[in-house]
Amino acid sequence: MLVTIPITDPGVSLRDALTAALGSEGEAAWLIARGGVWVNGRRVRDPDVRLPVDATVVVQRPPDGIYRDPVVTSAMILYEDADLIALDKPIDTYVEATPWDAEGHLRAALAHFLEVRDGSAPPLHLAHRLDRDTSGVLLLSKAPDVNAALQRAFREGAVRKTYLALCAGLPAFDEIEIETGHGRGRGGVFRVFPHEEIGRALPQGGTVKAMRTRLRVVRRMDDAALACATPLTGRTHQIRLHLAFLGHPLIGDVKYGGPSTWRGVVVQHHHLHAWRLELPHPRSGTALIIESPAPTWANLPDAKTLLAR
Repeated sequence: MLVTIPITDPGVSLRDALTAALGSEGEAAWLIARGGVWVNGRRVRDPDVRLPVDATVVVQRPPDGIYRDPVVTSAMILYEDADLIALDKPIDTYVEATPWDAEGHLRAALAHFLEVRDGSAPPLHLAHRLDRDTSGVLLLSKAPDVNAALQRAFREGAVRKTYLALCAGLPAFDEIEIETGHGRGRGGVFRVFPHEEIGRALPQGGTVKAMRTRLRVVRRMDDAALACATPLTGRTHQIRLHLAFLGHPLIGDVKYGGPSTWRGVVVQHHHLHAWRLELPHPRSGTALIIESPAPTWANLPDAKTLLAR
């Protein structure tokens, strides 16, 4: 939620300007401390900074009104060496800072965990990203000198990501590889574009990019199907978009047309899980496989056997 505050009193402090606009010094201090206040397009966290008369102050609050404060525990670590660390990301957590919150994200929580455990935290770099409600394997680097090789592996397709997806309805296909265009629509929301529009310039900036996903149905139920999804490109919301495009949106993915209830129960989060990550180690080149336990909604007592078929 955005609130724009024009400044007419030159030299006023950010704290005083925000307090006057919001009617609460405590709320003003909280918003500044969390990093939800922007001055002329720049995040400002100093309450005593003086504002010029032409300054525009924008306050950003969480869209759902919730500030998250994730905690990393040793049980969440799926893999760690001197260069890399992989977490079993829970649902309902952001992996990095948002426009409304510079504190409540998993990278900051991991840094705090490592500082407590080891006495200091290394510079942490996200190798990839997962949506707030997507759970599973999240990989970060701990050594800056492996970042280039790590990003190159992701960029050049040397990394294989396998997701579990619970989608609505019963797909007619057993296995399919789909390629479409990907970009933002006029409202700023990501959408699927026809394949023939790949490369077309968009009015709001950028171009339509290729988006390719391999899907395999693992299990059919009465009213839903469990699928393995392998994104062959790295577009935002790729699996969610392609399943919705095929007429089988994720259970709980109301943003892209998925049902908000399933079997009489309200679903709070979309059902997508980053189950497996395979990549060459960025320093040694050794094959590395990192897995996260399948979530309860996947109902896979023998996940490895079933998913390897």
